[in-house]
Amino acid sequence: MRRRDFVRKAALGTAGAGVVSACGGDAGTVVATAEAAVQGPEVSWRLATSFPPSLDILHGAAERISERISTLTGGRFRIRVYAAGEIVPPLQVMDAVQQGTVQAGLTGGYYYIGKSPALAFDSTLPFGLNARQQSAWLLHGGGLELLESVYADFGIVPIPAGNTGTQMGGWFREPVNSVQDLQGLRMRIPGLGGEIMARLGASVQVLGGPDIYPALERGAIDATEWVGPYDDEKLGFYQIAPNYYLPGWWEPGLNAILQVSRAAYDQLPDPYRELLRMACHESMVDMLARYDVENPKALNRLVNEHGVSLRAYSDEILEAAWRESNAFLEEQAAADTTFRTVYESWNAYRMEVFPYFAGNEQHYARFAFNQVPNPLITD
Repeated sequence: MRRRDFVRKAALGTAGAGVVSACGGDAGTVVATAEAAVQGPEVSWRLATSFPPSLDILHGAAERISERISTLTGGRFRIRVYAAGEIVPPLQVMDAVQQGTVQAGLTGGYYYIGKSPALAFDSTLPFGLNARQQSAWLLHGGGLELLESVYADFGIVPIPAGNTGTQMGGWFREPVNSVQDLQGLRMRIPGLGGEIMARLGASVQVLGGPDIYPALERGAIDATEWVGPYDDEKLGFYQIAPNYYLPGWWEPGLNAILQVSRAAYDQLPDPYRELLRMACHESMVDMLARYDVENPKALNRLVNEHGVSLRAYSDEILEAAWRESNAFLEEQAAADTTFRTVYESWNAYRMEVFPYFAGNEQHYARFAFNQVPNPLITD
C-alpha cells in the first residue's frame, strides 16, 4: 500500500510537469498507468547516447528519462545510461540498437542518413521547422506515424525525447563573409546541413561530439557546429575558433530521438510502454526549457568573458543556402520514394505554418525583442 501511495504521488508529479497534456491524457490515466506498472515484471535495459556526459542537458535527458521511469514503476523498470564511447562510438548508437547491443539509444536520426535520407526528418532539416513546429508536426501533424514506418525497416520504434531549440551557426577560425569564403573550408557538420555546406563549397566532415575539439586543435578542421552556447562553451571551441555565427539555419529546431529496439519494446507490458512514452514527452518540454534558461547566460559569458566575436551570416550566404537547401530536398524527393512520402507531409506543414509565424509571431518578435539592446553581435 505504501508503494502504491508513493507511485500515485510520483505520477501526479509527472502530470504537473506537463506530460499529461503532451500525451493527450489526464491525471487519472497517468496514476492508473503507474499503479499498474508497479505490479509488472522487473525489466533491465541499457541505453546508449551519442553525447558526452559533460552535456548535462542533452546527455542528461537520458538519465532523467531513466530516473522518471524507475520512480513511476517503483524501481521495476530500470534503464542504465551509457555516454558516447562507453559502449559504442557516438555515431553508432543506431547500429547498437539494431544489433541488440543496447535496448535503446538517445541520438539524432540525421546522423544515419546513410541508412535512409528520410531519417533526417525526425531531427531537423535546413530552413525547416523550429522547436514548436517540429513537435507539432511530429505529435499532431502525422510526422511521427510516417517516421515509425521508416524506422520499422530497421526494427526500431522512434520516440521524440527533446529539442534543443534553434541552434547556433558554428565556430570558425576566420570570419566568413561570402560564399567564396566557404570554398574548401573544412567543417564538421552532420546531416543534411552537411550536404548543403558541401554544395556551397565546404569540405564536410562528420564527427561525434568528443572528437570535435581534438580535430580543431590539430588543425584537421577549420570550423565546426555543435548545439548552442551552453554546450559549446563546455566543449571549449571558442579557444581555437573564436568567430561564432548565427543563426543555425540547418538546425532550426533539432529533435532528439529515443530509438528503441522493436524486439525489446514489444516485450514490455503496456503500462511500461505508456510510461516510457510519457517520460520522453516530458523530456521534450524539459530539455527546451533548460536550454532557454542556460543559453542566454552562456552566450553572455562567451562574448564578455571569453572574447568571442558573435557574427551574423551575410544575406549572400543565407540566400545561397536557402536556394541549395530547397533544390536538394526536391532532388531527394524525386530520387527516393520514402523520402518523398515524408517530405510531402513535412513541406505541406511548413508551407502552412511559416506564414502564420511570419505574421503573428514575427511581428511580435520584431518589435518586442528589439526593445532590449543587444550589444553582443560584432557585425
